[in-house]
Amino acid sequence: MSVPALYDLSPALRLMLMGLAVALGPLAWIWLRNKNAPVAKRLRVLTLLILFLTFDLVIFGAFTRLTDSGLGCPDWPGCYGSASPVGAQPHIQAAQNAMPTGPVTHSKAWIEMIHRYLATGVGVLILTLTLSNWLERKRVPVSPWWPTATLIWVCLQGAFGALTVTMKLFPAIVTLHLLGGLVMLALLRAQSARYAQWDKESATTTISLSAGIRFFVVAAFAVLWLQIALGGWVSTNYAVLACTDFPGCQNSLWPAMDFRQGFTLWRELGVGHEGAYISFEALTAIHYVHRLASYLVFAVLLALAFSLHRVPGFREPARYLAGLTLLQAATGLSNVVLGWPLLAAVMHTGGAAALVVLLTGIFFSSRSRPEIAVASTFDALRAPA
Repeated sequence: MSVPALYDLSPALRLMLMGLAVALGPLAWIWLRNKNAPVAKRLRVLTLLILFLTFDLVIFGAFTRLTDSGLGCPDWPGCYGSASPVGAQPHIQAAQNAMPTGPVTHSKAWIEMIHRYLATGVGVLILTLTLSNWLERKRVPVSPWWPTATLIWVCLQGAFGALTVTMKLFPAIVTLHLLGGLVMLALLRAQSARYAQWDKESATTTISLSAGIRFFVVAAFAVLWLQIALGGWVSTNYAVLACTDFPGCQNSLWPAMDFRQGFTLWRELGVGHEGAYISFEALTAIHYVHRLASYLVFAVLLALAFSLHRVPGFREPARYLAGLTLLQAATGLSNVVLGWPLLAAVMHTGGAAALVVLLTGIFFSSRSRPEIAVASTFDALRAPA
């Protein structure tokens, strides 16, 4: 059977209609629950709903990657030129018969296409949010440029989703696709925080923080993003099982590693910088750098949680931050010592996404107190309760 074209736009319209059908349910629910509410209240609820669905989409994207379903349909945007695996059954069956455990099977095709349906539905909802903000911009407290930036970003995410398939799980592209999904979460959480400050019913106010603690929030956010990028690089290179013991790796605290090959960013999956198969030492370097960085991130996030817990108004987010940090450590350790179980791996991605949402909310729900001089992190930690 002939190999399908990488890009086949014939099912694009049907796929967009499928996305519209996915989006109509949430839109109808918001309209019925808030039909008598001010337009700004409806848009706030819509933003929160999109945030929730985007979080689900990130989790399902991780599930798609971890079940090796990213090439379940080897073309884009449809599946063998069809809008669903139903119309592609002969092609899928032929591919499955040729390679029963290969990248194309019936279950993997459905997982991949459900991911695309959800992504299209979220895109329709973000388009609706953007148009509504521009049409009602005089009555909405959030700048319409926020949802516009989110719409542009979701289109960019769609492009990276296409490249993920057509470039055959190119590690740099897949990692950027993961990071892009988390950037979408941050954009939506920032907008929801702006709405919450406006909505009297939410009883949310902007909380003043010392310049030192607010800088600490920014620094923790930066190291978190670096660690997520390293984690994505581990996952997309399938380097999780390069080290299966803890705290060492391969019975050593400093195993043999090839950093140059491991961190050659622009290369195909499984290929080193010279075109040969990537070495085990390179996979070890990818894994171990992520693990070493995790110690720093773990300490920084727990220290930030301790600092925020001393600030009235941030005690609950501080407890969430500490809990999520401990969850990330537990799921990361489970991936190593239990052989990368699917549940722990999906939860590890979910925990990273939740940390991005939480720290974005903390940043946009706070402001620096100009009358307080910049304090060091250690001063913030020693401040009385």
